[in-house]
Amino acid sequence: MASKKVTNFTKYTLQPKGFYGLINRFLAIDPNRSSGIPLNPTYRNPPPGANDPLTYDDPVTLPAADIAENPYWKRDVRRRYPQVSTVTQADAVALLEVGSVANPKQELIGEAGSKQLVAAQEAGTQGLSVAFEKNTGLAKDVLGPGGMPPLPSGLHLSGDGKRRYHLEEDQSYGGKYPCRSWS
Repeated sequence: MASKKVTNFTKYTLQPKGFYGLINRFLAIDPNRSSGIPLNPTYRNPPPGANDPLTYDDPVTLPAADIAENPYWKRDVRRRYPQVSTVTQADAVALLEVGSVANPKQELIGEAGSKQLVAAQEAGTQGLSVAFEKNTGLAKDVLGPGGMPPLPSGLHLSGDGKRRYHLEEDQSYGGKYPCRSWS
């Protein structure tokens, strides 16, 4: 029995149409080969309407998904915003009179210590000038030699008036080149 030649077949894939269909038929090695793009109405998985929209749960990761409690500036790790801190005059007076936890001027124990802290904060609300008038030796621990205020960091001088840093021999030119001051 002779084999029957199948001449009519249906492609279940999308095929180019129009001008691009002509180019495809002209340039293709086998113009009857499918494009591989399935027809949506025939082979769509899952078919439209198969999933009940009420059964779908939106995946939420708490607390990151809570926009109210997780603003952008808190979760933005690419930019580290400066952490601003302020010291009011009341804080400065309390630090000068009582000291800090790291460097206490007096030992604050029990109720007397808490009363002393409250009194220092109340005195601080009036300002630094009032605190200096009441207690003239308040800032003697903070002030440097000659009653001068402390220098900014990096500008400290040693006892003989020279800067505290020195260059190692391998980091400098040594004594070959005399140091000149530019005027």
